[in-house]
Amino acid sequence: MQVVIAEDSVLLRAGLTGLLTDAGHEIVAAVGDADSLLDVVKRHQPDMCVTDVRMPPTNTDDGLRAARQIRADHPGVGILVLSQYVEERYATELLSEDMSGIGYLLKDRIADVADFLSAVDRVGGGGTALDPEVVSQLLARSRRKDPLERLSPRERDVLGLMAEGRTNTAIARQLVVSDGAVEKHISNIFTKLDLPPTDGDHRRVLAVLRWLESED
Repeated sequence: MQVVIAEDSVLLRAGLTGLLTDAGHEIVAAVGDADSLLDVVKRHQPDMCVTDVRMPPTNTDDGLRAARQIRADHPGVGILVLSQYVEERYATELLSEDMSGIGYLLKDRIADVADFLSAVDRVGGGGTALDPEVVSQLLARSRRKDPLERLSPRERDVLGLMAEGRTNTAIARQLVVSDGAVEKHISNIFTKLDLPPTDGDHRRVLAVLRWLESED
């Protein structure tokens, strides 16, 4: 794959470049700030980008905001976000829409090279890679007793496919139903899981988290 790396630590940027190059990937650009990340993705149209959450210019959530902008402008680019520690709000924001081609890992996971490279391949191939610690903390925040017992069998099928990162269109194709039927099922899921529409809630993510909890 063609990969862009965005990491302000020179040593980690070099380390990631070496790991991915040794694994057979082509590093088309390696930059140290969010603005440069947006520029090189626009210029090179890579298969995926690996980016830190906290980067210049403000060293807050610049990398995440750049990742979300890339997602909006270049939906075919896989995005693997790296973080020093679990930042629940950032993880929820990243996963708030289509989860295909998305990953969120703690930087400590890079030390397990095989697992890290597997996550890169999965995200680059359109899959999802979530750090177990990220999932654990998000589940703890959204935990409820028997959250899925009110769902119909078809609604559970839809939620299971949502958990795999499928789009509404892909779910419709898999279940051989219309897009409108899928949208109705998802609306019912949100209602039955007590996920009302508010500006602060990412209902699709919370619904998937409750599915993951039930499978644990």
